[in-house]
Amino acid sequence: MFPFESIITIERTHKNPVYLQIAFAISNAIRNGILKPGAALPGSREMAQKLVVHRKTVLAAYEELIAQDYIKAIPRKGIYVSEQLPLLKPKKWNSERMLNAYGYRLEIPGEHMIQPAEQEDHTTILKLIIDDGYPDVRLSPIDTLLKSYRFILTKKNNIEQSKEDNARGSTRLREQLALLLSETRGINIGKENILITHGAQMSIYIAAHLLINNNNNTQVIAGDPGYTTATKVFTDMGATVIRVPVDKYGLDVDAIAQICAHQTIHFLYVIPHHHYPTTVTLSTERRMRLLELAKQYDFVIIEDDYDYDYHYDSAPYLPLASANHEGRVIYIGSFSKILAPSIRIGFMIAPGNFIDHAADFRKSIDVGGDMFMQDALASLIQEGELKRYLTKAKKAYHRRRDRLYDLLTKKAGPYVSLSLPGGGMAMWIQLDKKIPVRQLHEILLRNGIKIKVLNEELNAFRFGFASLNRSEIEEAIDIIEMAIHKIIS
Repeated sequence: MFPFESIITIERTHKNPVYLQIAFAISNAIRNGILKPGAALPGSREMAQKLVVHRKTVLAAYEELIAQDYIKAIPRKGIYVSEQLPLLKPKKWNSERMLNAYGYRLEIPGEHMIQPAEQEDHTTILKLIIDDGYPDVRLSPIDTLLKSYRFILTKKNNIEQSKEDNARGSTRLREQLALLLSETRGINIGKENILITHGAQMSIYIAAHLLINNNNNTQVIAGDPGYTTATKVFTDMGATVIRVPVDKYGLDVDAIAQICAHQTIHFLYVIPHHHYPTTVTLSTERRMRLLELAKQYDFVIIEDDYDYDYHYDSAPYLPLASANHEGRVIYIGSFSKILAPSIRIGFMIAPGNFIDHAADFRKSIDVGGDMFMQDALASLIQEGELKRYLTKAKKAYHRRRDRLYDLLTKKAGPYVSLSLPGGGMAMWIQLDKKIPVRQLHEILLRNGIKIKVLNEELNAFRFGFASLNRSEIEEAIDIIEMAIHKIIS
């Protein structure tokens, strides 16, 4: 008889139960040709004795293998390896020698205008990644969220509810989100005004699709410098993006007024709380003027909720969406910027008829999100866990912002221009002309630090401080100081 005990290793502390370990070992032996089709397996009692396990454990392993068609039980004869194994062996449908058919190029209209994605460098071992400004996952209540997720999965009625077609997202989450936005942002809405998405980028895409709707004459206003990931969506859909300057008070509304006086503007994209990338906040006067212009020239505002929840020095300005805008503001936000980048849950706030069309279009690109995760997030909001977490995170990020500012001022002061951001999770660092950002990036990369170069002409970069603790910030600044001195020496 085949020495099964030599190919089946059982680890009592392994995360997989013993019966699955036995089933995996036997199926591997079958796939690798060690056990041939038609070969007999010991009975459950004999196998249990060989492996020193309970007979029920062996029976469970055999049942698993039978279910997967690796073995078959023949009454009054025994257990045998199946003659027809569940292994995919595709048939060739032509006689040509197999070539890499994907070695060719596929012509794409307008390919010359496409900006290739940045290639990852896998040759450098990174100590730290200075990101765009993400929350610290180590502080986020991920364990509580997952605990709630597992609890929801065990409820039969939730399983049945998840089968329902609801492109708008979880009803419970939309109800909780309506209460949260009313309390924290002064936005008076109902669940019918909310669409749950896979993040802010999906919300931007859906809103842009409905507003542009194959109209190649669509004209859009956005800030310069600005969030190119959003403006690329607009241009890819055929719209013309008109860029207006961004200064320390935000978008230049006088420039917007001049444009509107001579051209038809269909919508405007703005990040009023902490503009990307420069982190400036749109002033109160400019907010009021922007809403007046939207009404006067009848254009829509897409307001991006970027970093709204993190303010350190004063109370935040209420969003444009909280004002009486007569349905002209589409408000977009994401929990990725609150909890963790991997929590892909965003939202769009708009008039009910717009949400109806948005939900309908969403079906063509994504039938629906993870209802279980959405309901788990609703629990996090309802039980006050999100509010408690934000209070804790804001204190930590406030300290990290201050530490970063102090270190940069002390160690790189003559070569950087800084303004202390009133909130958000990143700092905009403007470099002296003597310090080319690309050269700085290359030196830092060789020393295990990665920064993101947005635009070499700006000669600046964003330092995401929220995701780094005190010692990590100090280590990063020490290496940045070394790199600067290397460039100027």
